[in-house]
Amino acid sequence: VSPTVADWPLRMRRRQASDYLQQQHGVTLGHATLAKLAVVGGGPPFRLDGRFPVYDREALDAYASERLGPLRRSTSDVEGR
Repeated sequence: VSPTVADWPLRMRRRQASDYLQQQHGVTLGHATLAKLAVVGGGPPFRLDGRFPVYDREALDAYASERLGPLRRSTSDVEGR
């Protein structure tokens, strides 16, 4: 049984954030990819707990939503129409 959103902590380390994105949103990003994106940009925002990056659940939800984009009815749909 997959955990519900409420079962996940409010803040997660990278490996757990990667699992959360996959299980809750179907976004496949490995923890190593999250680490790379933290360096080059383009990943979800994070905080530092000492030297450890932690991701807010709310920020991961927003990131997944932005990454997935809007629902479309066809491949020819143009965003904003």
